Amino acid sequence: MSDSAHDALVSVATVAAAVVGALAAIQVIHWVLLRLSRRSELLAEFAARAHRPAQFLAALIALQITLRAVTTTGAWRPAVVHALWLGIIAATAWLVAALVLVVEDLARSRFRTDVEDNLHARKVRTQMIVVRRVTVAVIAVVAIGAMLVTFPAARAAGASLLASAGIAGVIAGLAAQSVLSNAFAGIQIAFSDSLRLDDVVVVEGEWGRIEEITLSYVVVHVWDDRRLVLPTSYFTTTPFENWTRTQAAVLGTVELDVDWSVPMEPLRGALDRVLAGTELWDERVGVLQVTDAVGAMVRVRALVSATDAPTLWDLRCLVREELVSWLQRHYPSALPRIRADISSDRSDQELAAGPDRSTSPATSSGAAPRAEAADADAGAVSEGGPGHSGEDARVFGGSADGRERGSAFTGPA
Repeated sequence: MSDSAHDALVSVATVAAAVVGALAAIQVIHWVLLRLSRRSELLAEFAARAHRPAQFLAALIALQITLRAVTTTGAWRPAVVHALWLGIIAATAWLVAALVLVVEDLARSRFRTDVEDNLHARKVRTQMIVVRRVTVAVIAVVAIGAMLVTFPAARAAGASLLASAGIAGVIAGLAAQSVLSNAFAGIQIAFSDSLRLDDVVVVEGEWGRIEEITLSYVVVHVWDDRRLVLPTSYFTTTPFENWTRTQAAVLGTVELDVDWSVPMEPLRGALDRVLAGTELWDERVGVLQVTDAVGAMVRVRALVSATDAPTLWDLRCLVREELVSWLQRHYPSALPRIRADISSDRSDQELAAGPDRSTSPATSSGAAPRAEAADADAGAVSEGGPGHSGEDARVFGGSADGRERGSAFTGPA
């Protein structure tokens, strides 16, 4: 065997031994961290995430050091050394990103969203998710800039990219583009508190829950298990409904069109019994009002409250079903009907000649009793009689909660 072949074998064996030794050292450190992680959640997360990038980094560093030590010549040497440098930069960025994610995951785990009062936790988790993606993007940009610096021809471009002023200039110049505008919108959403994970929203006529927020898009989990994917900039430029921005408790309505003969007080009592017999109602609001009385039917609206939007939906369906069943059983005459007055007492000539003055409503024998009945009904309403809707029928008064709600809509005096 020639001296050159012998030297090559020795060099390869040395490089291989160095790489194996570096990997063995990383494995020992990983084993120690696993043993210690039984008492520390941080060490367990660190051992899981940093193991692979640490292996690559240690192997590349060992390979470059030994290659520089055992070789001094060769046309292939500069290219291999440069490639190793690029690999070391990439592995370092990978390891740094893993460490940052470990810290962010540990901080996020301290804010639980599976509790009833989770408004602050959802806000913090939303911000952390956006910051996490921004952090990874910044690390990637810095790594690419560091790689560019290793190329003499591109050193000037890499140095300007690494400089903070250069990065700010590039971002400001491209912010008008759709991709970066969505990224800026994602950051704005995270820190403006207008939208959070698990918020219940109505978007594009669809009711759903915010399932995921990224720097480019937002996923809305629609109530029927469809997913609505919207660009992040949509939520900064288009109005949308957020039902859980300050609290999850909401109000909902159930509307029924019934006949004019419907008895309001018994119907109001039926609503009270329905609400008292279900756990869906949170006991805040439960009122019944006539909101329209024009034409052939009367519109009755039941206003109820629940702890959150899904519970409210079930409560509204229950109230609607029970009130319809109650009307069918007890007051079928109050169900919607169409009236028609068909009279053949007067001839077509009399109808064409116009109304008969002698039998006009003002002078007919039945006019006085009807007028007296109307006056009596008006007096009953004015005096709080049977026609009076009690305090339980008022949304903005009659109780402390109603008065507070009314003042919120009235504004300062």
